Amino acid sequence: MVKSIKKYKLLVISSLLITLLFCSVTIRAQEVDFELESKSAVLMGVESGRVIYQKNSAEKLPPASITKIMTMLLVMEALDEGRANLDDTIMVSEDAANMGGSQIWLEEGEKMKLENLLKAVAIVSANDACLALAEYLYGTEEGFLEKMNQKAKSLGLENTKFYNTNGLPINDQTGKENYTTAYDVAIMTRELLKHPQILEYTSVWTDHLRDGESFLRNTNELVRFYDGADGMKTGYTNQAGFCLAATAKRNGMRFISVIMKAPNSKTRFNESKQLLSYAFNVHKSLTITKAGEVIDELEVFKGKKDTVTAISKNELIIPVLKGEEEQLTKRILLDQELVAPIKSGAKLGKIIVVKNEEKLGEVNLVAKEDIEKDSIFGIILKIFSSFITKFVTGG
Repeated sequence: MVKSIKKYKLLVISSLLITLLFCSVTIRAQEVDFELESKSAVLMGVESGRVIYQKNSAEKLPPASITKIMTMLLVMEALDEGRANLDDTIMVSEDAANMGGSQIWLEEGEKMKLENLLKAVAIVSANDACLALAEYLYGTEEGFLEKMNQKAKSLGLENTKFYNTNGLPINDQTGKENYTTAYDVAIMTRELLKHPQILEYTSVWTDHLRDGESFLRNTNELVRFYDGADGMKTGYTNQAGFCLAATAKRNGMRFISVIMKAPNSKTRFNESKQLLSYAFNVHKSLTITKAGEVIDELEVFKGKKDTVTAISKNELIIPVLKGEEEQLTKRILLDQELVAPIKSGAKLGKIIVVKNEEKLGEVNLVAKEDIEKDSIFGIILKIFSSFITKFVTGG
């Protein structure tokens, strides 16, 4: 089981410990060979970012419609930031209506809810819906592309560049084409999974638009035929071959597999299943904390109550390689000073699980209840009472 808990005050953690706990997990694939036909592949744990397997993971390749992972990420961020809403009505431009490839046959001037356009991107990889969303959020495709590349840079994706929102070949004289790597795609996918609402769309097998007139069938067959699969994105062009970024969750454990430049569609799905099944087979789920679990009582200054209950905000389940359970350490990091008022749900610290120098997962600790600020008289009375107690006891 996890080793005994050690408490650290956030303001006095050594710089070395901060480096060990918060640095990015480097690629350290295990010695396993799947003899994949695909040109490039990655298998990654979502909670830790640990790379379990890789093949040519840093090779730059055209991503085709896997590009839309970044497109969907920017849409989800706009929703979370309140800059857009699912029920916003979007009018389709001429450019969006004229997009080729996979589409839902939008017409110029047609109006459609943002949610339906997002659904079309997630389920059937609609290129016209991508451009309609991009223009709505940032005015032009160029403005949206700038944000896509800024986001890639902020995620540390040094081998990724976007020239359009959907991954279609540009085929002009500039020679500019989208490129990325299997590793970068896994990082993008992991970031998108921080917005779990996207799984409501990527996990759908069939659906309809336009009051049932337009039929949608997911291009990702794993969501129908692989246990636990609920995303994320397929891709295909002649240059890119058959690509797939997939994610699945079982027993609280979630993994990402990325396949790039497979020779055919059947191979990309079979090799994705092979990678994901390997991850589930060699790992076991270890429950660190349950959502709402009481972790500690923390002192509060200037509050009507002297303590606040710190609880786990979410459930934390760590996928751990079978046999490595005893090598994990759970650390509780708490804010040094808490001053009222404190709202229920306010962050008070976090739990981090590490194996040697590698962070495997974390969960925030939050206040269970509101702590109101005490009156000036009450604060003075508490200070005086504390002084008297220390004087009498000699403390």
